[in-house]
Amino acid sequence: MTRLTAIRQDILTARHLSESAVIADLMTRVPDAETRARAHKRAADLVRAIRGKGRPGLMEVFLSEYGLSTNEGIALMCLAEALLRVPDRETIDELIEDKIAPSKWGEHLGRSSSSLVNASTWALMLTGRVLREDQDPGIASVLHGAIKRLGEPVIRSAVARAMKELGQQFVLGQTIDEAIKRGAGRAAEGYTFSYDMLGEAAMTEEDAARYHRAYADAIRRLAKVAKSTDTRENPGISIKLSALHPRYEEGQKARVMAELVPATLELALLAKEARMGLNIDAEEADRLDISLDVIEAVLRDPRLAGWDGFGIVVQAYGKRAGAVLDWLYALAEDVGRRLMVRLVKGAYWDTEVKRAQVDGLESFPVFTAKQATDVSYLANAKKLLAMTDRIYPQFATHNAHTVAAILEMGGAPESYEFQRLHGMGEALHDIVLKSEGTRCRIYAPVGAHRDLLAYLVRRLLENGANSSFVNQIVDEDVAPEEVAADPVAALEALGAARTSALKLPEDIFQPERRNSRGFDLRDTRDLAAIDAARNPFVACTWAAGPLMAAPVIGGAVMSVVNPADLNDHVGQVTLAALEDVEAAITAARVWTAAPAERGRVLAKAADLYEEHFGEIFALLSREAGKTPRDAVAELREAVDFLRHYAARAEEMTASARGIVTAISPWNFPLAIFTGQIAAALAAGNAVLAKPAEATGLMAFLGAKLMLEAGVPAHALQAFTGAGGWTL
Repeated sequence: MTRLTAIRQDILTARHLSESAVIADLMTRVPDAETRARAHKRAADLVRAIRGKGRPGLMEVFLSEYGLSTNEGIALMCLAEALLRVPDRETIDELIEDKIAPSKWGEHLGRSSSSLVNASTWALMLTGRVLREDQDPGIASVLHGAIKRLGEPVIRSAVARAMKELGQQFVLGQTIDEAIKRGAGRAAEGYTFSYDMLGEAAMTEEDAARYHRAYADAIRRLAKVAKSTDTRENPGISIKLSALHPRYEEGQKARVMAELVPATLELALLAKEARMGLNIDAEEADRLDISLDVIEAVLRDPRLAGWDGFGIVVQAYGKRAGAVLDWLYALAEDVGRRLMVRLVKGAYWDTEVKRAQVDGLESFPVFTAKQATDVSYLANAKKLLAMTDRIYPQFATHNAHTVAAILEMGGAPESYEFQRLHGMGEALHDIVLKSEGTRCRIYAPVGAHRDLLAYLVRRLLENGANSSFVNQIVDEDVAPEEVAADPVAALEALGAARTSALKLPEDIFQPERRNSRGFDLRDTRDLAAIDAARNPFVACTWAAGPLMAAPVIGGAVMSVVNPADLNDHVGQVTLAALEDVEAAITAARVWTAAPAERGRVLAKAADLYEEHFGEIFALLSREAGKTPRDAVAELREAVDFLRHYAARAEEMTASARGIVTAISPWNFPLAIFTGQIAAALAAGNAVLAKPAEATGLMAFLGAKLMLEAGVPAHALQAFTGAGGWTL
């Protein structure tokens, strides 16, 4: 096993480590106490210097007044996210009314130090009063309605303009030429730029081609202003791999490697020719592994020899960040070049947490406590500063403590640089650029306002919380020492609470029930587990027939073939005879067990479903034509049904109704089949189940597992019958 292969295995392992284990390791790798004490003092001095420079940037002031801790801030974020993609005036008016009218804008009036923010508050307050539906009697109501109608075009224009101005605080220009022109003043001060062409993931090949042209055109244009022979002194560009391929995912790896690698290499060669940097932006955690495959394939092309401008973004909030840095260093050594690495906190936290919970994953790929991310950033910054023979670190931060800690950890000023977002952290970076002799680069988004939304919302989510440095720096009631607090001390103060802020995906429905187990189809470990469990059933055949509490007579035998491969014989189903149905009705008895016992048995059935996931996935695929993604969703829904009704069973006080007939469709052969039965059994009823003719094998396995869990045979009987059958 090569060193690179071994580290890739470490990366896979780190994804599934507990957060507490990763934090414990990080705490051994942070700067020592003496260095942190110096950093804290230096950071507090930086905060005082920033505040002493006068008013902070408009965006910091705006976020301080309208942060995500206020209803008004949330309303503005929702409005900004939605307004520019609403096509018609009527919906725009309704959207504005919904988000502006109910909020208490008057409470913010005059509180900001910025006249622009106060003027915006006046406008929002007056707009809200016009739009609010006051129940005025008589003539007052008529006048109110008239003002509202006449004011709508003006209000619409004003709010649209306000949202546009908000966007311009984050976007340097709508075209690369406009961005270069607007950034000329900052360039004259000594700043360099990294341009980001706005846009999200490609959905089609046409999207990918359009983004590729935009990147290539931008590189050619930037080549004209890249005058230095040192790549670090020239502008750079950031690209998203998801913008260059519509199926950028682990499940399409062969296609991605065949198509995305050449497309990325073409841009890298253009950047090399222009003597500028090209950074691969970090994206969602499930794309990390495949991104490393693409990066390695591109970097190994001999045509890139002699160019040190290839860059990668690493997100400190990811539990795998340290292992990724180790892998990049080993790769740089292997290819004999120097890489650029931009270290960021991370921009997809909400998405990562929500997805892990919804998909029922084993754990979160990111830290759940902000303090842990801050500590990760410090530990990995220290790691990067020890790698400067092969890596040029680019520290993206607006945080005075982070800047101070990096400066205190030492290293030649020319061996790394700081980066900030356009419109953010200006005062801090001005001080560092002038007093420390360290390069500072501005990350500058470029694009039309219609492409701004997702980017803008990520920035608001990152910086809108009360605890963010950007928010606190504006609030002079917060002492400099508090703004510059040591994240290591803050994490230690959290103690056990640091890992209990969020429930693990398995526990989100507790104390009522356990969440169903999910499988990450973009994770190679989960894919390998599915393949290993499914392989014994890839070629086997099943046999099914009526499951009854009385002797079976049986009828015709039906052959089952794979709908996607008619040469794949899946098994056979013995159909029930009419006499079987009559015997089953006679044998059926309500389930008289105590409610708690019924709940225990249904919960046991859920566990058995999960234990047999390999057989279930194989059968869902071969009999019902389900894709792996659909099979995972099907099994999870069935398990959730069982656990939900197990919890309901324990609350039951009413008597059973008698015999319930459950007839289920072919398109959800396990989930709906199970849900109908579980609901009836939870109430103590006897069930006669008739699944769809096309998916009798899957239903037979589900019913068999429920009986194995302890459901009495007289309480659950299942029949396989022709499609025209009725009970």
